[in-house]
Amino acid sequence: MSQTRYLKSMITPTLVEPTTSDANIVGVASGVWSVQDQLEAKRGGAWPDASVANPDEFIENNFSTFLYTGDGNSGRAVTTGIDSVNKSSLIWIKRRDDEQSHGLFDTLRGVDTRVESEASDGNQTLGGDSLQSFTSTGFTVGSHDLVNGNNKKYVSWSFKKAPKFFDVVKYEGTGSARTVAHSLGGTVGMILIKNLDQTDNWAVYHRGADASAPEDKYIILNTSSAVADSANWWNDTAPTTSVFTVGTDHAVNANGENYIAYIFAHETGSDSMIQCGSYIGNGNNTGPSIDLGWEPQWLLLQNITDGDSVMMFDTMRGFDYRGDDVVLLADTIDGETNDYSGQGFSTIVPTSTGFNVVKSIGYVNNNNSRMIYVAIRRPNMATITDATKVFDISAGADTNQTPFPVDMFIRGHTAGGGDNELLTRLLGNTRLDTNKTSAEAAVGYDAFGSNTSAGGSGWGTGYVFWNWKRAKGYFDVVAYTGTGSARTVAHNLGVVPEMMWVKQRPYSSDWRVYHSALGNVKVLVLNTDAASANLTSAWNSTTPSSTVFTLGSSNDVNENPLAHIAYLFATLAGVSKVGSVSHSGSSTDVDCGFSAGARFVLLKRTDASGDWFVWDSARGIIAGNDPYLLLNDPAAQVTNTDLIDPLASGFQISGDFTDGDYIFYAIA
Repeated sequence: MSQTRYLKSMITPTLVEPTTSDANIVGVASGVWSVQDQLEAKRGGAWPDASVANPDEFIENNFSTFLYTGDGNSGRAVTTGIDSVNKSSLIWIKRRDDEQSHGLFDTLRGVDTRVESEASDGNQTLGGDSLQSFTSTGFTVGSHDLVNGNNKKYVSWSFKKAPKFFDVVKYEGTGSARTVAHSLGGTVGMILIKNLDQTDNWAVYHRGADASAPEDKYIILNTSSAVADSANWWNDTAPTTSVFTVGTDHAVNANGENYIAYIFAHETGSDSMIQCGSYIGNGNNTGPSIDLGWEPQWLLLQNITDGDSVMMFDTMRGFDYRGDDVVLLADTIDGETNDYSGQGFSTIVPTSTGFNVVKSIGYVNNNNSRMIYVAIRRPNMATITDATKVFDISAGADTNQTPFPVDMFIRGHTAGGGDNELLTRLLGNTRLDTNKTSAEAAVGYDAFGSNTSAGGSGWGTGYVFWNWKRAKGYFDVVAYTGTGSARTVAHNLGVVPEMMWVKQRPYSSDWRVYHSALGNVKVLVLNTDAASANLTSAWNSTTPSSTVFTLGSSNDVNENPLAHIAYLFATLAGVSKVGSVSHSGSSTDVDCGFSAGARFVLLKRTDASGDWFVWDSARGIIAGNDPYLLLNDPAAQVTNTDLIDPLASGFQISGDFTDGDYIFYAIA
């Protein structure tokens, strides 16, 4: 039995959680599978192999940013993909498009009870019409305007209890300095504490609050005040991997009063999910560069020296390279904005290894001021085994939304008359056209305004959308600034890229394509039908690695100081295949290691001129004629040719296709 077949029969694409609450398993520590859990998972064919022995280690199982538009109906299900039943969880909901209080709900206090990050109020019960239930895939909400007003826009951030990531603890105060147990099992990065019984400020511990003794300092979440010093909050005692200490202040430890604590870890290393740190501003537009070792998807940031609002960014709403970072403030009821303090908000730019500060504005970069942050890793830690979780096609009258948050899509015009538009979540509502050299340009629709793309959103019969999700070993996107000289660029693909599409963004330029079958001195051009050609200045005659790709001095890929974007593709067993094939005469079978054929096929001749052909199963990969579009040409699809045929292991090139050497990219 092959390894591929073994994986398919033994692992489900969704990593399973223990079905029993860990609080009720006698003799089993938090985060550890019981024998019964293991046996049930094995019987169901869902027990993970050694490479994914603990689902809690993957950020995609522990955190989610989810965007939704309210419908005003009670019982509305919100599917975030986070199991909030079997582990303690925090769900933080905020209306985006207007003023509304933050709603923080957790499993220890139960449904329909909230605290507000911007207010000092205690625990509030909303009468059964706000958060109605925690579910194994997210939560349900009522019709309350806080969580589900009709046609109103919301964001939810779901934090699930997991070792070295997050914990929720409820405790009763004693009035005397004491310790409180937690189960992070790692370094404590930040603690948020709220008195549930009285009007009290939120107490914040952050490991970056002071360079030498952060346990002497406290911050208040619901105000924009600067960091302060008092032994009454944390008793001047640093938290450990198992307990944190509270002093005598009423906000953290009044006798007989109840408190909720949200505890965030700080972990470094290649497998870390969250980091809590600080940096000192330099007052320049080229500010500090923060190295996390990975790309963040969520960022909390505050200037604690001068005092300012607690800002929250995420990539779903717009924390990216588009130049208009969208922020929500934890200490106000305001809706989101990209113009906080009238300064514009292109201030923080994520990178493949952290984030850069790109303005001298005080709330992110005052000279000699300390900024604290919490950064959560982008969700690409788990290896995908089901192609439907990372690739989707919408064509014709198909109005179904994609089953995952889309990171990149190409919109083709089946009737012709429009360019092949490529849009990327990192770049927001701006397009690049695969058939043109033109610079990026704004589009007139909100391509990434929800957890799915514009693909399949009722565009009519004249379009096809090919939708990709970034995932380990499968697909990655990297935005970077050119330097004009040979250099490396870090990526998070996790394996060696086998194909790369690279485009300069601000000005007209060719798309340069790297393919492993052609080596590191040749290029293809995505926007033309040209054969492969030598261009040593593109990849600097250097093959990419599992962590970086190399660029030469070519302006198309590395002009100083212009913005560029790179799309990285790789072979992932049973999901995708990047390869090459020689076709001659009769039909040629292309074995991609699939079991039910290819849903998407890209084919390009390399030894002579030839178009970039695209077929997909939504429009038809059948034994007869198969419609195709060309990435390098906006012409209408051709429907009267039979150039490829279905094959269970991949696809078959028919004898009618031109003989020659080809590169291909296929998705199961």
